[in-house]
Amino acid sequence: MNKTATCELLLFISGEAGLSLTELSALTELSKQACQQQIEYLNDKYHTDSESALTIIETAGKFRLSTKEEFAELLKVYAKTPLNQSLSKSALEVLSIIAYKQPLTRLEIDQLRGVNSSGVISTLRAFDLVEKVGVVEAPGRPGLYATTEFFLDYIGINSLEELPTIDEANFATEEQILFNESDENEN
Repeated sequence: MNKTATCELLLFISGEAGLSLTELSALTELSKQACQQQIEYLNDKYHTDSESALTIIETAGKFRLSTKEEFAELLKVYAKTPLNQSLSKSALEVLSIIAYKQPLTRLEIDQLRGVNSSGVISTLRAFDLVEKVGVVEAPGRPGLYATTEFFLDYIGINSLEELPTIDEANFATEEQILFNESDENEN
């Protein structure tokens, strides 16, 4: 295998965690000096290639494959695009629960739904619709979740007070109406 491609692959696959020279050396069976040379070669190659969006950054002793600064604005726009895809019914359910009962813990959400919600909460956090706003002073210090300002923008309201009032019996029906109207407004 090509040494340069191997180092590039390992930096790519390590993602945000990155790799230290020691780790890269152990994985490639190259010396630290050889790994440093490969990183410098790759970085020079990326910087001189105007058709490449990549660069290598070093922070806290770890090297990471990253994008050039000039692509920051495009990446900010891209980060918001997954919302152009519709959210799953599970995500809408969890989002509705959080919107109406916030702040609350994942366990409280799980009890309301009857199933584990950790994956859905992670997705909603990745979409910047919910965020961790604190912890409960209890064993395990569970996180408290609430909606974000971006959530308000996403559904087209200025404050949580504008959410339709509902009773527990009609929660699912109102949830569907709320988010279906939001989808229509997006189009």
